[in-house]
Amino acid sequence: MPAEPAPRMTAREAIALLTDGAGFTEHRPPPRTLPPDGPLGWAGYDAARERAAERTGEEESVVYGTGVVGDRESVLLSFEFGFLGGSLGQLTGDRLEAAYELALSRRLPLLALVATGGSRMQEGMVALTQLQRVAAASTRLRAAGLPQIAVVRDPTTGGGWATVGAGADVVLALPGAQVGFAGSRVRPPDADPYAYGAEGQFAAGQVDAVVPAGELRGTVGRWLRALGPREAHEGPLPAAPLPRAQPSSPAGLPASGREAVQRARSPQRPRAEAYLADYFTVRLPLHGDRCGGTDPGLLTGFGLRADGQPVAYVAQCGTPTRPAGYRAAARTIRLADRLGVPVLTLVDTPGAANDAEAERAGAGAAIADTFAAIAAARVPVTTLVIGEGGSGGALALAAPGNTHVTADSYFSVIAPELAAAILKRPPAETGATADQLRLRPQDLVELGIARSIVT
Repeated sequence: MPAEPAPRMTAREAIALLTDGAGFTEHRPPPRTLPPDGPLGWAGYDAARERAAERTGEEESVVYGTGVVGDRESVLLSFEFGFLGGSLGQLTGDRLEAAYELALSRRLPLLALVATGGSRMQEGMVALTQLQRVAAASTRLRAAGLPQIAVVRDPTTGGGWATVGAGADVVLALPGAQVGFAGSRVRPPDADPYAYGAEGQFAAGQVDAVVPAGELRGTVGRWLRALGPREAHEGPLPAAPLPRAQPSSPAGLPASGREAVQRARSPQRPRAEAYLADYFTVRLPLHGDRCGGTDPGLLTGFGLRADGQPVAYVAQCGTPTRPAGYRAAARTIRLADRLGVPVLTLVDTPGAANDAEAERAGAGAAIADTFAAIAAARVPVTTLVIGEGGSGGALALAAPGNTHVTADSYFSVIAPELAAAILKRPPAETGATADQLRLRPQDLVELGIARSIVT
């Protein structure tokens, strides 16, 4: 069952929660005069707007302006659900578009605090087309390399979720918030309510984190530091530093291919979590592939190093990587590329998942998209192979020309057992096959596949 939502905040209470007394400067778009009772002449619409204004003290369902969250100046837009259910009408579209344009003109991150029931029925198709305005404004901001963070409050449904909310780079949700395209009055009567809540959307990979209100300001502040526009670099963007090798029981390099495989598969060998914990002081996970899937064996997100340098990361955890994992990886790499943040990938997989479910979920297309994301990246990508490098499922996350290996790793066109089987060799010849594949760390450097061995 979904968690109980916290009491609903007003638009300005949500802004105050994040700015914490740092101040908020409200902006308004140029005034527009609507015909009596709106574009459709809907009887009683003007009176309903007047009652909403008296009840909330707001002129429309969105408030926007500039403020400081953490140490980052941002454009904030916040929905007032008490004003006709936070619905989007023509004047709401004016405010939303103006908020995005303000962020674009000042080169500031955009932070959306969403609580809406969708498009305003009293304005019909005129209201619905505001979604196109929002999508176009968001696209302009994205093209300019400026980040968008959404905090979805209770409730966030309809077109507001499908544009301002789900269209953001990072989506955070308050516990228990109703979140979904279908509102409570239009979904099937037997629908599982969990699927329409913050926790259910997180489980489905549509929300990056469910954050209690008391932790929201700190979490958003860290995200803004990790995603916010960087100062212009003179020359190429520096690559992400290589992680340090984590302590491992065997010393030296493996003497044979069989030993290299055994060391990479050892349960005692350090895994991605150990490398990421040593590498970052702050980690901010991205969760899910935005297509309804998650892969617990692949970690993605952004982090801050001790010197404050942001780095995006994609890390395999030693399991077969599923299509959702590759889609999440491609999403992270493309976001980092757009924002000008270097990328670190940690390779550790026996290979891509190859069961029937993975095939139905589009394994081939997901792997191809990950190859394409790295190939197209303008920011530097640094790769460290920390364990198994199993075929194309591992290579999809490896940076051409900037891949490094640890002493506990191997990289191979195919696992030696499978190679022996394909070649119709007995199992006793698996070790010799591993030697022939030249998959040891030192072999990979000699072949020019890896640049160095991190010891």
